Amino acid sequence: MGVDLETSPGTVRQGASGAEPALLRVRGVAKRFPRRRPWREAIRAPFDVTWTPALRGVSFDVAAGEFYGLLGANGAGKTTLMKVIATLIIADEGEVSVEGHDVRREPEVVRSLMSLSLASERGLYWRLSARENLRLYAALHAIPASDVNERVQEALRDVQLEDAADRMVREYSSGMIQRLIIARALLPRPRLLLLDEPTRSLDPIASREFRRFLRDELSHRRQCAVVLATHDADEAFNLCRRVAILDRGAIVAEGSARDLAYDVLGARHRVTIDQPWHSVIAELEHEGRLEVVTREPADAAGWARLTIRLAANEAAASEVVAQLVNAGVRVAAMEKDEASLADLIDAVLARRREGTR
Repeated sequence: MGVDLETSPGTVRQGASGAEPALLRVRGVAKRFPRRRPWREAIRAPFDVTWTPALRGVSFDVAAGEFYGLLGANGAGKTTLMKVIATLIIADEGEVSVEGHDVRREPEVVRSLMSLSLASERGLYWRLSARENLRLYAALHAIPASDVNERVQEALRDVQLEDAADRMVREYSSGMIQRLIIARALLPRPRLLLLDEPTRSLDPIASREFRRFLRDELSHRRQCAVVLATHDADEAFNLCRRVAILDRGAIVAEGSARDLAYDVLGARHRVTIDQPWHSVIAELEHEGRLEVVTREPADAAGWARLTIRLAANEAAASEVVAQLVNAGVRVAAMEKDEASLADLIDAVLARRREGTR
C-alpha cells in the first residue's frame, strides 16, 4: 500500500485500491466559517467578518467494504468533513458523491444510503427505553412497519444491548448510550457509515467486540464502507485499510497507518540488554545503522530497555542483535515497538513544517 506525504492541500488522490470503484468520492472540498466575535465588536463593525478555513481542498475515495480512518488533533476538520458528507453542512467548494449521487443535488438519496454517528451527538429520548427509541427512529427512517421489529432486534444484537433493551435510557451508562447511538445508525442498513470516535466510551471488551462486528459483518458481509474518525491506535493500525491525517482542514498524509509510521518514524524496536552503555551501541549509531530513541534505567536484575530506530528495514534487527552478542552484550529480548498515534501525527506534521520552510 502506498504512502502519500505532501506539503500542499488539494491534491486529488487515487481510488481506494486502484481498480475498485469508489462508493464515496470526495473532490476538492473546502469550507470556511465566520470567526466568532465579541458582541460589541459585531455591533460596531457588522460587515467586518473574518473567515476561518475548516476544510481546504480535501480529496479522497473510499471503496465498498473499506475502512478509511480520519486522524488529527481536535479542530483539524474531521467532524466538519463528516457533516459535509452527511449533507448536514454545504461545502463552499468541491464535490461529494455516494454511489454516484451528489450530496448537493440528491441529498435525500444520499441520506437513504448513509448513517452518521457523532461522538458529541446525544439525540436520544431519556424517558423511553432503548427499544422504543429505535422504533421511533425506524419510523423516521421510513423503514416499512413489517420490518421494524426485525431491524430493531438486529441493531440491539449488533451492539449487545438485547438484555437491556427495555430499560429507560436515563438508566444507561455512558458506554451503553454510545452503543445505542451506534445501533440507531445501523437501523437503515447503510451502504456508508460515518463514525466519530465510536468506541471512546466503551470498555476494552466492548470495543473489541464492536470492532469485530464492524470488520466481519459490515465490511466483509454487507460491503458497507466505513469512514472512521478516531484517536484509538487499534482502530487506526488494525482496522483501517488507509488513514488520512488532517491538519488545519487539509489532508497532509494518506496511506496505511503502519506504512506511514514506518515512513516517518522508521522501524522501531525495544531491546532488553545488560549493558545499555556498551561502546558497540555508540559505534552502531556512528555508522548510522541505528538511533537510540529512549534508554530506560536498569532494573534490579540489571536489565535495561532501549528503544531503537533502525536505519534500514526490519531485517536489520537480526544484524543488530548479532553485533551486540558478538561484542559481549547479553540480549534478553527484542520486540517491535508500535508507534503511538500521537507519535505518528506529530512526526507527519513536523515533516510537513520542515518541508514548508
